[in-house]
Amino acid sequence: MQIKYLIFSIVLLFTSCNKPQAENFKNGDIIFQDSTSSQSKAIKLATHSDYSHMGIIYKKEGKSYVYEASATVRLTPLQKWIERGVGKRFVVKRLKNETLLTPKALIMMRKVGKNFSDHPYDALFNWSDKKIYCSELVWKIYKRALGIELGKLQKLKSFDLSHPSVKAKLQERYGVNIPLEEFAIAPQGIFDSNLLVTVFDTPPHK
Repeated sequence: MQIKYLIFSIVLLFTSCNKPQAENFKNGDIIFQDSTSSQSKAIKLATHSDYSHMGIIYKKEGKSYVYEASATVRLTPLQKWIERGVGKRFVVKRLKNETLLTPKALIMMRKVGKNFSDHPYDALFNWSDKKIYCSELVWKIYKRALGIELGKLQKLKSFDLSHPSVKAKLQERYGVNIPLEEFAIAPQGIFDSNLLVTVFDTPPHK
């Protein structure tokens, strides 16, 4: 009886630790997923990543949202955001040094982020502020609000552009004038930052 109870307790603990409870996430957490967009495959191939979309988790009036650059820069309810991803899988990361995310810092992050609100999505991945893509939004908010660089900017030519799917997407977007010298930040670049620690990872499907 004691052995059965112990096994049950372990299973219950494992299940609860891996359950995506919104209350366990904090303001400023960064969330990653594999999106179902038409460019997702090319992004993952070019960056050798499992993830093609990301955003910042914000709490508002007791509810959790993801501040993201999708069709536009906007707040999306967390659960709705999760359900949009492939297999509803996602990973949440947080600054290792949580003391940096003070109430004042979070206010500054929202202030900086508000400057991008309703901006259209940047399908050409330019580094200007006129249009914004997902990882650019997260990188610029952390950089401008806290002075923190989550990952190093890379020139487009430094990504793996050899796969036919990547070449096709580049040709579709740019024609023959591919801006190989343009700086960019990919979701994987932020994901790999040594300033972050994983606080939740959806269990893989069996």
